[in-house]
Amino acid sequence: MKRTTLPYRDFGSWLADILPFKVQKLPINAGFTCPNRDGKRGRGGCSYCNNEAFTPSYTRGIYRIANQLAAGKAFFADKYPDMHYLAYLQAHTNTYNTLDHLKTLYESILREPNFAGIVIGTRPDCVDEQLLDYLQELSRHAFVIVEYGIESANDNTLAAINRGHDFECVRQAVKQTSERGIITCGHIILGLPGENQEESLRQAAIISALPLDILKIHQLQVIKGTTMAKQYSQAPFHLYSADEYIALLAEYIQRLRPDLVLERFVSEAPPRLLIAPRWGLKPGEFNKKLIDYMRSNQMWQGKKLQA
Repeated sequence: MKRTTLPYRDFGSWLADILPFKVQKLPINAGFTCPNRDGKRGRGGCSYCNNEAFTPSYTRGIYRIANQLAAGKAFFADKYPDMHYLAYLQAHTNTYNTLDHLKTLYESILREPNFAGIVIGTRPDCVDEQLLDYLQELSRHAFVIVEYGIESANDNTLAAINRGHDFECVRQAVKQTSERGIITCGHIILGLPGENQEESLRQAAIISALPLDILKIHQLQVIKGTTMAKQYSQAPFHLYSADEYIALLAEYIQRLRPDLVLERFVSEAPPRLLIAPRWGLKPGEFNKKLIDYMRSNQMWQGKKLQA
């Protein structure tokens, strides 16, 4: 294992331990929808979500997956000519179709040159035993991560943001995925309406107890075109400043088990879509501020796990 002096277990070091080459994630839009958009669970989608906010420029107007993959590689080719790639199925719910369709999609991606694996973003209510059995088999031959949108461990919050499922659904999906030896990632948002710092820290131990391999943590952003943007314009709620979020995040990380890999701490919506907060920090700049804060306050991942 490569050693790191960081106060948390970072994704880059973990990835370098298990893959013999450098990889770059390429977000891909595979044309899925979500069950809380098409009426199966609800309408309108999650209140904070506008998928355009994380659609890269190289995929806009390109619908064939092979063309998106080629465009993504071309986007990075000049800077990283020897790079391998992970196809990141990020937009909407990327298990929300028939198993035959999913098999064709995933396997066609993995046949592309220089693609080392696939990251499948989905919802915990959009997997079943048959699909997970297939992903277990696929993961024996390819690098596969299943990434679940969790967002909160509070059922009242999940209902308020129109997730369409409760936290027990999360717990079961993560458990069933992990039991099959599939690399399992979760995504949460800190600062959702109705959740103050105390509530976020209460949830840290709950999230830490899930059999996740990887956790992504993001600040709440209010994005144009969302239900939350309308709510914010009608009755503005508190959004963390960068310094407030760093202080909360550092405390949160101390309550996570030390073996949990932490992939990201901030989301960065395009300026044309972002309403608030506007921090003016790139992810690398934010990470440096977080690391400096944790080091200066003698904080590290897992320090308060048993507290």
